[in-house]
Amino acid sequence: MTDLRHRATPGAEIALRVTPKASRNQIVAGEEGLRAYVTVVPENGKANAAVVKLLAKSLGVAKSRLTLIRGETARDKVFRLD
Repeated sequence: MTDLRHRATPGAEIALRVTPKASRNQIVAGEEGLRAYVTVVPENGKANAAVVKLLAKSLGVAKSRLTLIRGETARDKVFRLD
């Protein structure tokens, strides 16, 4: 898993593209930015919850410190670290 602890500053906005129904949960840093792959389906916020859990683990912070500010139903999401 990608270590994102260097991005864990309060007030930081983290943009990423989410791919649901992937073969494994992981975050990949590429040339075009961060990509999150989660194994759950995008129903009833399950994929968003999985992304929050995965992103919090990569950042080394509590899930409650992450707030989804854009992209609740879109693949491109922006989270703010409080």
